[in-house]
Amino acid sequence: MAHVSIIGTGNMGPAIASVVTKGGNTVELFNQGDHAKPLTGDIVVLAVPYPALADVVSRRGAELAGKIVVDITNPVNFETFDSLTVAADGSATAELAGALPDSRVLKAFNTNFGATLASGKVGELTTTVLIAGEDADAKAELAGVIAAGGLRAIDAGGLNRARELESLGFLQITLAAAEKISWTGGFGVVA
Repeated sequence: MAHVSIIGTGNMGPAIASVVTKGGNTVELFNQGDHAKPLTGDIVVLAVPYPALADVVSRRGAELAGKIVVDITNPVNFETFDSLTVAADGSATAELAGALPDSRVLKAFNTNFGATLASGKVGELTTTVLIAGEDADAKAELAGVIAAGGLRAIDAGGLNRARELESLGFLQITLAAAEKISWTGGFGVVA
């Protein structure tokens, strides 16, 4: 059984928590500003906006050492809503991995909306969570938690694939914001 700590109580944090608990795993949910309570999960999900990652690292970096740290952010330029804010050959997750060298950093959940995580469906398809990162064991552990919660998990490759996942997440967000797809829809994966 896995124990998961989730920082962030917006739409995504509770949706991910529901997946975790559906699979019989335990979860603790933290408000982004709650820095006093220790993180006890072996897996820590950062369900915060991209700009908040630096604050999480500065306040909890030492506490995250040795843990699986899951970055769900999409580094969208919310002023222009027309680009990502990271370098073209980089990703928010690569930046996070550089800032947390003693953590096992993964990208996941950023191509999903909270509604599709909670319902377990994208249209008629089972919701699929794409996972990128360098640590195969960490990816397998997270995939096990996701699968136990009734969703599909696919290993999308190494940390360099986080850039494509962020681009896909950005595209999905812009389509929903322009009302071309609904916030209860999104991209599905057909095997």
